[in-house]
Amino acid sequence: MYKMCKKGTLEVKIFDTRSELGKVGAKEAAKYIIGKLTEKEDISIVFASAPSQMDVLNELLNYSEIDWSRVNAFHMDEYIGMSREAKQSFANYIKVRFFDKIDLKNAFYIDGMAQDVDAECLRYEKLLKKHGVDIVFAGIGENGHLAFNDPHIADFNDSKLVKINPELDEACRLQQVKDGWFDSVNKIPNSAITLTMPAMFNADKIFAIVPGATKKEIIKRCLTEEISIQCPGSILRTHPNATLYLDKDSASLLEKSDLD
Repeated sequence: MYKMCKKGTLEVKIFDTRSELGKVGAKEAAKYIIGKLTEKEDISIVFASAPSQMDVLNELLNYSEIDWSRVNAFHMDEYIGMSREAKQSFANYIKVRFFDKIDLKNAFYIDGMAQDVDAECLRYEKLLKKHGVDIVFAGIGENGHLAFNDPHIADFNDSKLVKINPELDEACRLQQVKDGWFDSVNKIPNSAITLTMPAMFNADKIFAIVPGATKKEIIKRCLTEEISIQCPGSILRTHPNATLYLDKDSASLLEKSDLD
């Protein structure tokens, strides 16, 4: 790690490599999870389903002292009309790469194929209310979104915990192609179910994991612009217990004055 600072209440850690980010992020996350499990019989964790998260999550698999059988797991979002068996499904992504490799108490999935989408939002919201949210592992999209809270629908004071994004914005859709989810933009579903900003922000701890050069512009905005829904990720600067993990690529546009 070559730089650490605070922006508001947000702790920012910048690493030379993604590998170092993954190892340190997993070590700190494991310590926090184990600590939480000494306080409560079981805990709930929300996971972002994205390649950006896997440096930390893959390392987290090495911590055998974590009792995953006392962990309820959620994911953040899902395309409407997308089967869990589809390779582009966010539920499928996190299930295959992480949930199936640990012995969870519960793994709760959003059903993108639900006949009644409003009812599915309510079902998942009830699960979140029942179990609470202790920890969130989050990324930040190239348009600043957290989950699928694109700027045009983001609401820091949303009355819901789960809602519909009826039209994913262009920057969001282009990112899905860059990340290898789809071959072209016209194959991407137009809408999605997403956890809202309060659903994530109510967590006791947020681990925001954002490596890679494609995120350098939005990281600059998140840490230097006014906090607003135009850059939803900027709200992390107000969370009482959040850490942002960057590598030198995602932090490359930050100047010394930005980190003072």
